[in-house]
Amino acid sequence: MDIYGFEVRDIDGKTVRMDRYRGEVLLVVNVASQCGYTPQYRGLEALHRQYHAQGFEVLGFPCDQFGHQEPGDEAQIREFCSANYGVSFPMFAKLEVNGAGAHPLYRFLKAAKPGLLGTEAIKWNFTKFLVARDGTVLHRHAPAEAPESLGGAIEKALAVPRA
Repeated sequence: MDIYGFEVRDIDGKTVRMDRYRGEVLLVVNVASQCGYTPQYRGLEALHRQYHAQGFEVLGFPCDQFGHQEPGDEAQIREFCSANYGVSFPMFAKLEVNGAGAHPLYRFLKAAKPGLLGTEAIKWNFTKFLVARDGTVLHRHAPAEAPESLGGAIEKALAVPRA
């Protein structure tokens, strides 16, 4: 199975089919505006700008399941990301990543690449999933892993030609 069968809502509430990203390398991240890791937006934006022309996208999914660190609505999130970090990568509507209300996309990501000791639960904001051009999940990166440290893995994924 791959990531392309899912639908999500973008930050403006429009339905987005994940197959629009077919053939691109993706970094799917659950984000929050009031988290100790929030400054990672800078690194995520830098990765997006550095590799976008080669077929790379960062996809930001706000989530308020960890310490109520994403309390705002989508308009507030968009404004925060733009004003504070110049975010130009695609942002999506808030969703849940854990529990009974977890979005199917996140259920898929967690099952494809479990965390430490095989646990599927997302531990905190800024967990990152690197997805190959064919829609399969390559890596799961912990929240503490700085976006800047992912360049090698991204370059390796980008080296695989589009199908």
